[in-house]
Amino acid sequence: GRLGAYLAQIDRQAQERFERLIDGMKQAQGITEQLKAENALEWTERMNNIRACAMEIVNEEIIYA
Repeated sequence: GRLGAYLAQIDRQAQERFERLIDGMKQAQGITEQLKAENALEWTERMNNIRACAMEIVNEEIIYA
């Protein structure tokens, strides 16, 4: 019973951290909805890079810690 609750808590923490990292990186790199409208391919490329970086950080800080 406690393992399931613990894993749910870790999952929630990881998801929240992931979303905060993405928001911060988007602001830092100037990725906006305007860029998405003007150049969807560049926006997608940059967002994929941000997601990969954020996932690495979350894995190191929360999942594998």
